[in-house]
Amino acid sequence: MSDDGRQDTGYERVPGRQRRRFPGISSRAYEHPADRSALVALRKLSGFDTVFKALSGLLPERSMRLLFLSDSVRVSERQFSHLHDMLRDACYILDLEKVPQMYVTQDPQPNAMCIGLDEPIIVVSTGLVELLDEEEMRAVVGHEVGHALSGHSVYRTVLLFLTSLAVKVAWIPLGNIAVMAIVTALREWFRKSELSADRAGLLVGQDVRASMRGLMKTAGGNHLHEMNVDAFLEQAEEYDSGGDLRDSVLKILNVLPRSHPFTTVRAAELKKWAESREHQRIMDGHYPRRSEDKDTSVGDSFRESAAGYASDVKGSKDPLMKLVTDFAGGASDLGGRVRRGFDGFRSPPPGPATGPADTPGTDG
Repeated sequence: MSDDGRQDTGYERVPGRQRRRFPGISSRAYEHPADRSALVALRKLSGFDTVFKALSGLLPERSMRLLFLSDSVRVSERQFSHLHDMLRDACYILDLEKVPQMYVTQDPQPNAMCIGLDEPIIVVSTGLVELLDEEEMRAVVGHEVGHALSGHSVYRTVLLFLTSLAVKVAWIPLGNIAVMAIVTALREWFRKSELSADRAGLLVGQDVRASMRGLMKTAGGNHLHEMNVDAFLEQAEEYDSGGDLRDSVLKILNVLPRSHPFTTVRAAELKKWAESREHQRIMDGHYPRRSEDKDTSVGDSFRESAAGYASDVKGSKDPLMKLVTDFAGGASDLGGRVRRGFDGFRSPPPGPATGPADTPGTDG
């Protein structure tokens, strides 16, 4: 929003407070390192866009567009006008020139997505619209506009197509395995892209507590008086640090079929980014511009991605991540912890005995 509360077109904005705008901002400013490295590499591939345009004839994109046009409500000045205001405001803040079409579809499940190869479209469910208040919804709209600015809609469309294809070819020997290998890789990337879009939502809403409330409501429903953001974040801490190696393996198995990270994890990641120097620099107006995207180094992006993963592993309290860190650091007691089994990674190993022999009946 401009200082006088209007866009350059003279369109009066509805929000009751001013928000910072980020002219020419590159999606690299808010993208998670793993998401950013994948996107930079894809954008550098010669002919990549041409290949995906050719795929558009195979993908059911036109069918999906017609489906939403025929059986959902298109957001406009005359329909869901408050969402239309939020959408235009989000595009203005992130400097997205062309405002995507947006639809509200009847579905009690709270959900939103950004899909499309040629032009992104945003779809939100009635369950989500009814669940969130204005500021929480603003963060969601900003989240989806962030997807559009990053170009995530292209890969999300491909992911939806391949997921559907995997079901159809399940009867073909090895056919499902090949497709699911690609789907699994795309899901891992897309989970990171969701963290990127959460950051975009924060840049648009500029209210971290509203972003947290929105995530908390998608997990626990519209009972805000019964929930607490700080307690919700404590769940994320317990999830990261609790259990033993068995729980670490179960966490991996639980997340593999998902396109989104778990909600508590998203909340914790967003809080960490909101408190970072990186976020503060963006708010101060220091961020990469789209005009510089063509000069971005693939190698630098991969190094940033590797450093990001390394930092996550090092900072994690998960037993499996501790094992990886110990192995990389050559921990002297690693062999002993393995011999003790899973419980050896639940807590630090006991120190050397300094007194009498172990009391009978205690764990050795």
